[in-house]
Amino acid sequence: MNLIVRSGKPIKGTLNADSLYAIPGDKSLSHRAALFAALATGESRIGNFLDSGVTHALLQALRQLGVTWELKEKVLFVQGKGMDAFRPSEQVINCGNSATTMRLLAGALSASGIPAILDGSAGLRKRPMDRIVKPLQAMGVPISASEKLCAPLFLLARDKNQKLQTGTYVLEQASAQVKTCLLLAGLGADGEVVIHEPAASRDHSERMLRSMGVDVRQIDPLTIALTPPSGQLKPLQMDLPGDFSAAAFLIVAALITPGSDLRICDVGLNPGRTGLLDVLLRMGAQIEIHQKADQVGEPIGDLHVRYSYLHGSNVSGDLVVRMIDEFPVFAIAAAHSAGLSRVCGAQELRYKESDRISTLLQQLSLLGVQTQESSDGFSIFGGKDFQGGNIHSQGDHRLAMSMAVAGLTSRSPIQIQQAEIINESFPNFSYLFNSLGADMEWQA
Repeated sequence: MNLIVRSGKPIKGTLNADSLYAIPGDKSLSHRAALFAALATGESRIGNFLDSGVTHALLQALRQLGVTWELKEKVLFVQGKGMDAFRPSEQVINCGNSATTMRLLAGALSASGIPAILDGSAGLRKRPMDRIVKPLQAMGVPISASEKLCAPLFLLARDKNQKLQTGTYVLEQASAQVKTCLLLAGLGADGEVVIHEPAASRDHSERMLRSMGVDVRQIDPLTIALTPPSGQLKPLQMDLPGDFSAAAFLIVAALITPGSDLRICDVGLNPGRTGLLDVLLRMGAQIEIHQKADQVGEPIGDLHVRYSYLHGSNVSGDLVVRMIDEFPVFAIAAAHSAGLSRVCGAQELRYKESDRISTLLQQLSLLGVQTQESSDGFSIFGGKDFQGGNIHSQGDHRLAMSMAVAGLTSRSPIQIQQAEIINESFPNFSYLFNSLGADMEWQA
């Protein structure tokens, strides 16, 4: 399916729980809540659950492992049976296109000790898995990967009375997925597990595990320690906030489209996720942030966004980790800004659903944007209008959505080929935008 986007009206309106279309529930929290609920004892209720391709991969994997769940109108009910709930699957567990599913599930299966084979799409088979395989092996997990240290992953059975090893594990890259994998494996250790990162990544897992009764301590800004619980994990009773990464497309759309005035309610504002907000504010964005009470340890709030005159900015250091998923749409804002924007220290972008440095710059060049690539980032020379043209999604949902945002102000229509990949993380993307004044049309 192709998505055709034409420039037109301003982006105006208010998005909240009562809206015809609302931003989806947080993807990172949806993954964690479903998996953690399976490890708890009792029924968990998770409201505003993201019903999309990537979460379906995890839910089907849980069903293969013997976990009972039901999803009704964006509310997920999980019947948790404790840490020993998983049952071996006779078939390979297909993680689809979701690296989060594979990495988090590998950690949980490592704690359980049951055998499994984790595989996925051709795209997922290109994602690096050595970053979880090596530390898991150091913990005593019988796990291996393909010759290229990618999927499929092979976990052998382990005696449940044989606990995993304690110790300090130093991560080479700051990654919330890798950190969560090791935290979950740590639930099956015989004592404290310490994890040190080179930079602080999002802390959704730590917050959620604490709410379930697990002792997770912050030793310093880059180091955490988990002590395995002696009892059962508490079930979850929570409503998930709106996904900030999804809201980012709306935020940038409103900032670059003249006359726009948009309010987005109940968005997750975890500091580990909101680096893009800091950068946009530095670029001159008119964004008002109204904090609300935390939900299950997660900060949430409302955003009021108006069309703004932006100027270029540099991104490096800790900001890279805090906005790692938002660089494609940041590039759209940078192209609309006056002056030069430069990103460095972001080599991790080359290991996402696509090489998000090369593919992003290739697509931007087709729209007439002047760019420059480096090994760990890129530069964008802003201030010119987008041209129209044909763009390819490259199998990357965030790239496809970012190009759609570019189409809101392009001189002529932008057609995004194989744009159905958007449904992996943001169902109803085009319908929500159209409800706010955009002109997006699907064509076979």
